[in-house]
Amino acid sequence: MPGMPRGIGQGVTDIHLFSPHTIRSVTFRNRVWVTPLCQYSVDREDGVPTDWHLVHLGSFARGGAGLVMTEVTAINPVGRISAEDTGMWNDEQRDAWRRIVTFIHSQGAVAGMQIGHAGRKGSQRRDWGPVPGPRPLEEGGWVTVAPSATAFPGYDEPAALDAAGIAAVVADFASAARRAVDAGFDIVEVHAAHGYLVHQFLSPLVNQRTDNYGGSLENRARLLLEIVTAVRAAIGAETPVFVRFSATDWVEGGWDEHQTATVAGWARDAGADHFDISSGGAVTGVKIPIFAGYQVPLAEHVKHAAAVEVNAVGLITEAKQANDIIATGQADAVMMGRELMRDPHFPLRAAHELGVEIDYWPPQYRRAQPK
Repeated sequence: MPGMPRGIGQGVTDIHLFSPHTIRSVTFRNRVWVTPLCQYSVDREDGVPTDWHLVHLGSFARGGAGLVMTEVTAINPVGRISAEDTGMWNDEQRDAWRRIVTFIHSQGAVAGMQIGHAGRKGSQRRDWGPVPGPRPLEEGGWVTVAPSATAFPGYDEPAALDAAGIAAVVADFASAARRAVDAGFDIVEVHAAHGYLVHQFLSPLVNQRTDNYGGSLENRARLLLEIVTAVRAAIGAETPVFVRFSATDWVEGGWDEHQTATVAGWARDAGADHFDISSGGAVTGVKIPIFAGYQVPLAEHVKHAAAVEVNAVGLITEAKQANDIIATGQADAVMMGRELMRDPHFPLRAAHELGVEIDYWPPQYRRAQPK
C-alpha cells in the first residue's frame, strides 16, 4: 500500500503513530494531523484564501502530515471571527480553495476543511493587529448573533437568533460543506468548540434560551444535531464528518466531558464519524490546568464513554508522546498546532526518531533525509 511505513503489519506492533487509518472512503497515511490554525490573512476582506494559505497549508502536506485541516472557515459573513477570515459561502471562495487542495493531495495528504460560525465572538480585529478587540460598525464591523443577547466579556452585545435565523445557520453550514466537497476537500469538520456559536448553544453558561434550543441537554444539542444531519445530507455518504468539541468549560455547572460524550453519541447517530477534542473558550476567568497533553484525558473519556473515534490535541510536542497516546488507546490520532508551526516537517522527523521508514519524503528533500 502506498504510504505504508516499513514494518507496520510485519511484526512491528509498538509504532502506532505511522499506521494508516481509514474513515469511510478516506485513508490517512498516518495519525499526525494538523489542527485548525486561524491565520487572519485574507487580503480583501472577501473570504478568499491567498498565497499565504497555499504555502502555510502546503508546507504541512509536504512535511508528511496525514491530514491537513484548514483554519475555521466561515459559513457566512456574519460568522467570521474577523474581517480577515477565510470563507466558504460563495463560489469564488470555493474555486480559490481548489488549488490549495490540489497541492495538499499532490503531497499525499488528506485535505480537511473546518467550517464554523463565530457567534458572539465575531466582528473582531485580528489578534496580532495594532489595535485588538471588537471592530466597530463604522470600521467595517457587524452585529453578531448568539443564542441569547448576552455579550462575551469585552465584546459587543449580540442579537439573539430567532427560529428563522437558526434555520439559516443550519442551511449555511450545509451549503459550506457542499462547496468544500466540490472544492476537493476529503473531510468536513463542524466547529462546535472554543466558545463559538455552536458551543454557545451547547454551554448552559451561555445559552439562556427557553425554547426548543435551550434548557435541557437535548435542546442545547439540537442546533449541532441539525447541522450534522444537514451536512451529511448535503455531502453524501462517502465523505467523513468530524465535529470539534470543547469537552469542558472548566467551570462547575458548565459544559463538561460527560455531556460531550453523550452528545457525541447523538452526533454519531446523526452522521458524524470522528470527534476532535479540545476545551474551553465559552467564558472568561477560568483556571485551566496546563501541562503536556493536558487535554488527552478528555479525548480518552469521550472515546470510551461514547464508543466513538477521537483525536487528542493540546501541548503534544514529541514523537514518543504522540505515539504513546495512540498506542495506549487514548485517542485514534493526534492533532498538532504550535509544534507543526515551529517545524512543518515534524512527521518526517518523528518517523526517524521512532525508527519507522516511510516512503513519502519529498524527493526534492531526500538529500536531507537522516540515515
